Amino acid sequence: MGSAPISYVGTVTQTPTLLRLKGMRRTAIFLAAMSLLVPACGGTSGTATTTSSVGDTTTSTSFVTSTSQVTTTTSPETTTSTSAAPTTTTTTSGGVTTLAGQPVDLGPAAGDVLMVIGVRYDDVLNLRGGPGASQQIVGEIPPTYDGLVAQGNTRQLPSSFWTEVDYDGEDGWVHMGYIAYRGDTTDDTAKVVAQLGETPTEPTITGLGQLVAELYVSEDVESDVVQVTEVTSGDLSEVTYDVVGLADDSIRGFRIHVFAEDGTGGYTLRTVEITILCGRGVNDGICA
Repeated sequence: MGSAPISYVGTVTQTPTLLRLKGMRRTAIFLAAMSLLVPACGGTSGTATTTSSVGDTTTSTSFVTSTSQVTTTTSPETTTSTSAAPTTTTTTSGGVTTLAGQPVDLGPAAGDVLMVIGVRYDDVLNLRGGPGASQQIVGEIPPTYDGLVAQGNTRQLPSSFWTEVDYDGEDGWVHMGYIAYRGDTTDDTAKVVAQLGETPTEPTITGLGQLVAELYVSEDVESDVVQVTEVTSGDLSEVTYDVVGLADDSIRGFRIHVFAEDGTGGYTLRTVEITILCGRGVNDGICA
């Protein structure tokens, strides 16, 4: 696009062609979690990929922008493992339960409220009966659900991290790559227009949303750009994208809600609302 990414004062600073998050240091265990990411509904791989997935299947097409490489990926779930995970046997009121993996301190505390991130609008986040992609599916969580309640239990498998949550009264486990804390929501319209040098117009609302979303990607790692809502039309047309997979363990990404006017020349940007997706917690709307 020829534009440097959006800069956030006090949160991230702008450098040529990338977002660099200010004052944040990656923890070793977070890097392990992200580098070992195995999808629960989709995944992240390659460069400049736009993906559509339903259930456990995927199809992919690719694109490359002029300023950075962007990944939009959803990969099939892995249902087999080449290495055995450590297991822990616990006794519950229903009997003996064996859980894959080993418990770790990393993860949400009991009672924390979490949201689903990085899941396409035509897909779901699987709620599993135990940690691991081979475990039975006990629920299907919509891509924009924001009421998951953490149970305070997180486990590490050879290739993924899973945490226990309550989803609308159903207890289960979700892949940690697809959850975050909700941070502040702000109006970024003026920043977007300033970065692009003009109010953009595109032939489609999804093209406009993609254009705006690409302003928020990181080049330290390959970011994912995922359309998380269907297009809706009324007085204004709307679409929402998640940009996730940033080079930071505090800010997981951004949810970008784009509003546009539908005219004879295409879809012209009206408003951009940005919600920060936090990785370690949130205090007064700011990522911990």
